[in-house]
Amino acid sequence: MFGIYLKRELSRRKKAALVIALGLALGIALVITVNSVSAGMQQAQDKVLTSLYGLGTDMTVTKAQAAPTDGESGRPNFEFDAGSDSGDTQSSDRVMTSGGQALKASLVSTVAKQAGVANAVGALSLNVTKVDGSFTQGTAESSTSGSGSGSQQGAPGGGQSTGQPRVQGGGANFDVNSYSVAGVDVTDQDLGPLATSKITSGKTFTTSQTNSKVAVVSASYAKENKLTTAKTITISDTKYDIIGIATPDSSESTTDVYLPLKQAQTLGDSAGEVTTIYVTATDSKQIDTVKATIQKNISGTTVTTSADLADTVSGSLSTASNLATSVGKWLSIAVLIAAFLVAALLTSSAVSRRVREFGTLKALGWPSRKVTRQVVGESIVNGLLGGALGIGIGLAAAYTVTAISPTLTAELGSTAGSGGGGGRMGGGGGPGQQATASTMDIALSAPVSLTTIALAAGLAIAGGLIAGAMGGWRASRMRPADALRSVQ
Repeated sequence: MFGIYLKRELSRRKKAALVIALGLALGIALVITVNSVSAGMQQAQDKVLTSLYGLGTDMTVTKAQAAPTDGESGRPNFEFDAGSDSGDTQSSDRVMTSGGQALKASLVSTVAKQAGVANAVGALSLNVTKVDGSFTQGTAESSTSGSGSGSQQGAPGGGQSTGQPRVQGGGANFDVNSYSVAGVDVTDQDLGPLATSKITSGKTFTTSQTNSKVAVVSASYAKENKLTTAKTITISDTKYDIIGIATPDSSESTTDVYLPLKQAQTLGDSAGEVTTIYVTATDSKQIDTVKATIQKNISGTTVTTSADLADTVSGSLSTASNLATSVGKWLSIAVLIAAFLVAALLTSSAVSRRVREFGTLKALGWPSRKVTRQVVGESIVNGLLGGALGIGIGLAAAYTVTAISPTLTAELGSTAGSGGGGGRMGGGGGPGQQATASTMDIALSAPVSLTTIALAAGLAIAGGLIAGAMGGWRASRMRPADALRSVQ
């Protein structure tokens, strides 16, 4: 009886049911769209953070660079023999640690033992400034004159030599090339500076190459300097065989050359030292707790989490993310409240137009709870219909965003290092280090999760219940006498 009557009443009031369903559908579709776009924003931001941070890295441990002492500028200096013949080419490499003050390598195991830490790996960031070129010696010449006071006898050609000798010609031509080097723990490459790249040519390090003279170079640096896996690269008179070319997964690599950690320590005169410790937590929800633990137990260090790095990302990505999470959220709530109120008012209005119907049913013996159940049942069906329409519209909107894939720009200030190539002074290192700002273009998508669809279905049922509760309350208050008074 309930089902038959429900079907008949809904078919009789198709327009009213459709209006209520569409009102709920628009609110639910907006919720789905905002949630899916917010999820796309989060994915885009994760891509940016991964390129800065390292795949699977939850935080890094570094130490701020100490101020130079008296007599130390902290800048590279080069000394050449200016008396060399013009045909001699001189070259010098200046290797300096970058990315903060060096830490003892033993701290890696100390960090790994902290509560909540799943794994910790050390890395050493270096900056190499290479200067090469040659000097051209000038020739000393003196001017001559026929006579004059203060002149000197014996000048060539019978003339007199006057004044000081002058140097004609000469000079120097030197090329400066700066690039970054990262020392990688070859026993654990899933964490650290090489984790954000994949080997597209050759191979990566093996666990037995902890102190081998081998190198992996970034694809951009290899292209710029015409390097292949069949060639070598020389740093401070040491030749390294290039065994692989690494291509970053999501952005331009911040490191140009990767070496085994021990080789990098030898190169930078930093035996037993690292500049960055990459850390993964056992529970991603406890990262702040792990950060506090490390800072408490290991004084003088700076712990940077992905949340800290997120604050350095600006540009259109950051703006759109803020809009999606703040304005979009409150807009969704406002539209949902409006949709629920409209559905409740329309249901209540529909009940008021059915006075004769409900009064007659009560006169025939229907109790108030049965009348209420009838109205709530109709409202829930309307809510489910609105939920189905809303999910369909929301999925279509999310698909449209993904198909269009609008490009957002992320500006990375205070990031680690600069990319490969000549003339750049930044390089390597972990997150949170000051360096030249760079930009990334990220294509926005709008993934829809099952959780979002379940949320939409729950909202549809909730909307139907709210509308049904108001309408049912009004219907339950009707008396048979109301039906008789409405008869004309």
